[in-house]
Amino acid sequence: MASRTRRSGRASRAPGGSRRRRLPMRLLLPLLVLVALGAMLMLRGYVHSEVLADHRVGPPAANDRVPKDILEGGPVIDTRSGKATSLELPDHELVLTFDDGPDPMWTPKVLDVLKKHDAHAVFFITGTMASRYPDLVQRMVDEGHEIGLHTFNHPDLSLQSKSRVDWELSQNQLALAGAAGIRTSLFRPPYSSFAQNMDNNTWPVTEYIGSKGYITIVNDTDSEDWRRPGAEQIIRNATPKKGHGAIVLMHDSGGDRSQTVAALDRYVSGLTDKGYRFHTLTAALDAPSAHTPVAGLESLKGAAWVFLVQASEKVTGVLVAGLAVVGVLVFGRLGLMLILSVAHARRVRRRGFRWGDPITEPVSVLVPAYNEAKCIEQTVRSLVASDHPIEVLVIDDGSSDGTARIVENLGLPGVRVVRQLNAGKPAALNRGIANAKYDLIVMMDGDTVFEPTTVRELVQPFGDPRVGAVAGNAKVGNRDSLIGAWQHIEYVMGFNLDRRMYDVLRCMPTIPGAVGAFRRSALERVGGMSDDTLAEDTDITMAMHRDGWHVVYAEKAVAWTEAPESVQQLWSQRYRWSYGTMQAIWKHRRSIVERGPSGRFGRVGMPLVSMFMVVAPLLAPLIDVFLLYGLVFGPTEKTIGAWLGVLAVQGVCAAYAFHLDKERMTHLISLPLQQILYRQLMYVVLLQSWITALTGGRLRWQKLRRTGAVGLPGGGSPASQPQMDGRPVG
Repeated sequence: MASRTRRSGRASRAPGGSRRRRLPMRLLLPLLVLVALGAMLMLRGYVHSEVLADHRVGPPAANDRVPKDILEGGPVIDTRSGKATSLELPDHELVLTFDDGPDPMWTPKVLDVLKKHDAHAVFFITGTMASRYPDLVQRMVDEGHEIGLHTFNHPDLSLQSKSRVDWELSQNQLALAGAAGIRTSLFRPPYSSFAQNMDNNTWPVTEYIGSKGYITIVNDTDSEDWRRPGAEQIIRNATPKKGHGAIVLMHDSGGDRSQTVAALDRYVSGLTDKGYRFHTLTAALDAPSAHTPVAGLESLKGAAWVFLVQASEKVTGVLVAGLAVVGVLVFGRLGLMLILSVAHARRVRRRGFRWGDPITEPVSVLVPAYNEAKCIEQTVRSLVASDHPIEVLVIDDGSSDGTARIVENLGLPGVRVVRQLNAGKPAALNRGIANAKYDLIVMMDGDTVFEPTTVRELVQPFGDPRVGAVAGNAKVGNRDSLIGAWQHIEYVMGFNLDRRMYDVLRCMPTIPGAVGAFRRSALERVGGMSDDTLAEDTDITMAMHRDGWHVVYAEKAVAWTEAPESVQQLWSQRYRWSYGTMQAIWKHRRSIVERGPSGRFGRVGMPLVSMFMVVAPLLAPLIDVFLLYGLVFGPTEKTIGAWLGVLAVQGVCAAYAFHLDKERMTHLISLPLQQILYRQLMYVVLLQSWITALTGGRLRWQKLRRTGAVGLPGGGSPASQPQMDGRPVG
């Protein structure tokens, strides 16, 4: 039932008169958010070597094509002029080189030791690490160290194409430019060792890199610190013989480097006492600096790159924290639902359970209706077949399809029609309350069908004088389609299992509009139905709690409702529900600081409703985002296993909910597909609701198209059901 007012959906027209379609904002904004998050995750995977990473290492090869002068020469190889030359360091000149960094844990410790001894070194950085930790690269430069390239992703370049080699170098330079505002002419190939180990596969790469203006630096003294042989052995491995100069290989990243740091302090101190000097490479060779400042577009590109990488790191960190939060919320909710629904079922199903004295007094049933011509006859006939004395008031809210006339022509006993100009569902319900004869009032939708026992079961909790309202068990009647089956699972598990939990916690958030009952006195005390929100059922339920009434769940009060049968209809309904729930939470926010029953609901119910109905669904897409991330970047097996584990837990909860409601388990076959497709739609709907709320937009009621296909299960249309005690009352 909805207001007649609708938002215009007119498409703009181009100057020539042709119709030009625009992507709806409800799709555009969520899509932009998802694309931005996807881009951030892709960038994160890129700089963490999870994209385009190649961990292959080429096997040894012959070296007959490598110049003899290179094989027998020093560790500094220069092919820039087209001629291959090599250099060795002068005696007592040591160049400490550190590969694979910078590392946030070990690089600062290495820098601290070098600063302590006023020693300098060359750091061969990877682009991935430099992009993530630019402050450490800047510190290296500020403290007088030299920077060399070690590629972006650390692949074996002998297995790569020239275009990939160019890309590795340019991306490494881009990261260096963004981190420290410089370029460098020094390069060390990954997986390199001594010049004598150059072979026919690595030598062409060295020549090509020289043609690009780089000097290749290998080493002639390997500390083998990567083996973690102990500080003493690292020192022995790194000490040159007979006072010769050397380029010493160490690592400041790639694993636990505690032994390297421990050895470094003693190593530098001991060799300094023996007359060795620790310089940068160009200082040791008395050559111009390898660093060149960058400016202009190159500087801007580097700064933009580092900024985006840092943003992706922060965004990913936030997403991981959000994933942890949603994990706690999802599993906490599932655990609470299972435990408390068991407690609820045991309480209400134990032998001899009674709410109080049986309720036999007549009940007024209100049916607000706007253009329900296809459904209203079945709805009214199902009520007349009730086994509890009732009066039926159909409040026609300005229908234009003859809804009121259809009801009047039925001539059913105990059924009255109240007409009003179109004013919306809350106004129609208030009009019905004013015209109702009895103190117990049942409310339902015009597209809903009651079983003969529904009204009787729905009002029995009023035997407890503390109960002010009762939520019934709404079920999807048109569950034969795939989208209907998905909603059926959602109703049984997500709504009714939830209501059992909230009943035990005494903070039921919503009495469904399809099947709910109220005391007239309770309604009058809270001011009746309000049109302040688009979720008048949630609004009135929260108001009941704040006024001190108990709101309970009657599992046997079954109503069959017509669920939306198209994505567009479903979108409109859930968008209104989500936005209306947010409005209701905001309207009743003062309950958090109030005392008494209102304060209890505010400090128990409001946080649970906010976390489980707003925050958790909003963050839940992170589960699927990281599922896709894990499938693309790995570890794929663990990712699939984790997702299947979550699905199994949800399957257990769903199976238990179906068991409680005595539903056939066959519908759960579509649960995996529901988790993959249906949930994504609900995510986008909720995200759109958040955007509407944050931007101050106002959502109007929209009428859902009905088919009138819902009848009582097993018996066809209610019109064919036996009319049980359909006598008029009063």
